[in-house]
Amino acid sequence: MSEDIIQHTGPLWKWRGDGPAAWYFITIDGAAGDELSALGAMRKLELGKQRGFGLLKVRPAIGASEWSTSVFPDKTRGWLLPVKAAIRKAEGVGEGDKVTVALSVL
Repeated sequence: MSEDIIQHTGPLWKWRGDGPAAWYFITIDGAAGDELSALGAMRKLELGKQRGFGLLKVRPAIGASEWSTSVFPDKTRGWLLPVKAAIRKAEGVGEGDKVTVALSVL
């Protein structure tokens, strides 16, 4: 299977207050979100099923930092990419910052 790479720039936003329970995301929408949706549909056809909740495995990169995770669809926003604390710290990004991410769809 070939590796598909999608570029997107969007604000980092926080869900669920302060402290250790806070989650940070970048919403992948617009043309990049449409491309993820098309790839998700293609993967579903190839495999005959989809992963739970419609998740897609990805390897995101922000700056020099890469990690493995999944993006998940949100009916009102596009796709949600969780950005863990170690990545935010390594790249010096915080809530509200515009962040460019390169997603390798696995």
